[in-house]
Amino acid sequence: MRYLLRRFLAWFAIAIITITTLFACTNGKIINNGRLGISDRTDERIVLGTTSKIRTLDPADANEFFISNIFYNTLERLYTYKEGSNEIIPQLAADMPKVSEDGLIYTVPVRTGIKFHDRTNFNAYTMKFALDRFMNSKGAPAYILTDVIEAISVPSETELIFKLKQPLQFFPKFLAFTGAAAISPQVYKHIKDEKTGKLLFLPDKLVGTGPYQVTQFVEGSYLRLDTFPDYWGKKPANKGIDIQFFSSNSNLLNAFKTGAVDIAFQTLTPTQIKNVEANAKQNGWTIASGQGATILYMVLNTQQAPLNDVRVRQALSAAIDRPLLESRIFFNQRAPLYSLIPSAFVESKPVFEQKYGDGNGKLARQLLESAGYSDDKPAQITIWYSPKYGGNGDLIASTLRASMQKNVGKILQIKTERVENTVGYAFLDKGVYPAYLLDWVPDILDPDNYIKPFLECEEAKGDRCTKGSSQFQGSFYNSTEMNGLIAKQRKERDVVKRSQILQKIQELLAEDVPFIPLWQNKEYAFAQKGLQGVKIEPNQQLPYWNISK
Repeated sequence: MRYLLRRFLAWFAIAIITITTLFACTNGKIINNGRLGISDRTDERIVLGTTSKIRTLDPADANEFFISNIFYNTLERLYTYKEGSNEIIPQLAADMPKVSEDGLIYTVPVRTGIKFHDRTNFNAYTMKFALDRFMNSKGAPAYILTDVIEAISVPSETELIFKLKQPLQFFPKFLAFTGAAAISPQVYKHIKDEKTGKLLFLPDKLVGTGPYQVTQFVEGSYLRLDTFPDYWGKKPANKGIDIQFFSSNSNLLNAFKTGAVDIAFQTLTPTQIKNVEANAKQNGWTIASGQGATILYMVLNTQQAPLNDVRVRQALSAAIDRPLLESRIFFNQRAPLYSLIPSAFVESKPVFEQKYGDGNGKLARQLLESAGYSDDKPAQITIWYSPKYGGNGDLIASTLRASMQKNVGKILQIKTERVENTVGYAFLDKGVYPAYLLDWVPDILDPDNYIKPFLECEEAKGDRCTKGSSQFQGSFYNSTEMNGLIAKQRKERDVVKRSQILQKIQELLAEDVPFIPLWQNKEYAFAQKGLQGVKIEPNQQLPYWNISK
C-alpha cells in the first residue's frame, strides 16, 4: 500500500474491500449490489477477477504477463497485432516503416490528432520521449529495445527514424511490445531524482492514449479502468472495467461461481478449470481459450556431470512421456511441445518427437549404455523445480520422475528437489543446478524470441558459455554453428529462407539438447451468462473493448 498518499484513506479502502470480499465468499447477491468498493457499479461495467498481482503501473519497469494485459488495453504503441491473427499492423504509426537497403534504418510515419488521457497532444516527439525513457530508465524490460536500437531521431512531429545496432527484419514486432507505448511527457518527464537527475518510476499512475484510462488503483485490491471519452479510435462496447485481485485460486473460483465477478482471468488451476468446464453448460458460462505463447521446458547444465555427456541429455529427452502428464495432470489443458518454438508458429518443427518420441525407454537405455552406465552403475540426475511450476510443481515433478524411472529402469536414477524461484533464479546462471524446470513467456511474438534468449552465447571459454543467453538460462551451451544460424535468421528478409534456417536451428537443438521442451500452455477466460466479446487473442491478450452484456 506504499503508493497511496493518505494512510487513513488506505486503511478505509482496505477495510471496505476486505468486507466486500468476505461477502463475496458467502453471498453473491450482496456483493453484486456494491462490490469492489465501487459505488457506481452498473451493467455497463465489467468486473474481472484475477489472482495475478500488479507490482507497478510503470511500463518502463513492468515485464509481467498480467500488467502487459493492462497496458494492452490502456496504452498504445506504434504497431500492434491485428485482432484474430499474429499480423503486425500500424497503431500510432500511420503506416508500415520504410527500411534502408542495409536493414539498419527504419523510418516510421506517425499519426496526428491523438490525445493522451491528460488531454495533451501526441506526436513523434512524445513517442521518442516514451521510448527513450523506456530504454534509459533501465527497468526490467529495458533490454528489449536497448539490445536492438542504437538511436532514435525525430525530423518532424510526424516522423520517427530508428537506427538499429544490427539488421533485424522483424523489428516492428519490437515496437509492438506492450510496454513500448506512448506515455504523456507532461506527467512523466518530471519524475526524476532532484539531486542526481536520474529518471524515476511512477508505480501508481498510467497516462497513455488507449481506449481505457486508469482512474483508481488500490494495490492488491482493485484497479478501475474508465473509458476515455476523447479516444481517437473505435469506442469500447462497455463503460469500464473493474479489476478485483484475489489472494488465491479458490477465492477467485468461488467469486466466479457466485457471480461476484463477470470474468475470471489469470489464473485457475487445471483441476479448477476442469470443474468450470464440467459445469459451464448448466450455468450458461462461456469459456474463451486460445493456444498460449508460454512454454514449459527443462534446462540442462551441459557443463555438469553426467549431463556434460550429450548422450545422457539425449537419453533424458527419450525418457520423458509428455502425453502422460498432459492427460493425468493438465487434463489436456496443455499440449506436448517438441521444439522450443511453439506449434502456433509455422516455422515450428517437432524435432524432439521425430528424434526421440515419448517415453522411449529402449532408446534411453541404449544411449545411457553407450555412455558407460548400467543398472549397477546408474546415471544420477537431480531435477530442481519451483512448487508453483505449471500450477502444481510437486505433482509435475513426482509424476515426471516416476514415469521416467518406469520407462528406463535402474540405469537412470532421478531425484527431484524443490526451490523457490527467487532463490533458484539467483543461482541458475552460476551453474549450481544440473537440471531445472522453467517456463517462458515471450516478449516478442516471433520464433526468434524462443531461440536467441535460450541458445545464443556471446563469450565462451571452450565449449562453456561465460556470457550470453545460454549462460543466463543455466545451460552454458556454446555452439559456433548455432550462434551463426541465430544471427543469420535475424537478418534474413526472405520468409522461405529464414524458415529454412530456423529448421536447422531446431534440428541442432534436438541433437545437442541443452534444453528439453515439454509443454505449451493454453490461456483461459471464463465469462458469466450473457457476456459477449470475451476472446483470447493469438498474442495471449484479452481485449476489454469488445466485451459487453
